[in-house]
Amino acid sequence: SAAALLVLAAAVGLAVALGLQPHAPVNRFCAAPNNRTGFLCDDRATCVPASQVCDRVSNCRNGEDEQEEFCGDLPHSLPGYLVFRCSNPAYWVYADQRCNGMNDCGDCSDEMGNLAACPPCGSEWWSCSPVLYEYCSCVPRRLCRDGVQHCLSWSDEYVC
Repeated sequence: SAAALLVLAAAVGLAVALGLQPHAPVNRFCAAPNNRTGFLCDDRATCVPASQVCDRVSNCRNGEDEQEEFCGDLPHSLPGYLVFRCSNPAYWVYADQRCNGMNDCGDCSDEMGNLAACPPCGSEWWSCSPVLYEYCSCVPRRLCRDGVQHCLSWSDEYVC
């Protein structure tokens, strides 16, 4: 027992001396454009938006955003910061789809409520109860006064 411990200590010492320490997990969190959650490539300069990881298009020079390590068992194989769990446990979206104004979860849980914690509609959006399923509590201002009802109250046509 003492001999085995001595051999183990010698092996660890030799590994440290030769620079063979086990690698600590790499922190790949970064802020992509528009301050969205991203995935940091091996070059430590390229930040890929979360929703472009495991999309079958290599965005990192070495293709690490498409590696089996991350893409093998979605969403379980992804780092947790890249995933937003919808209120329905059967559904998830990429973290950069949270608070983007679109109903990505299908029940607006990525845009409204405590889980999402989204700020109020930004300057590019109009706050109302949307008619269309794709929006939750805001519609894009570009749709205002376009002759089509997007808000239940018609405020996008008469007030916006």
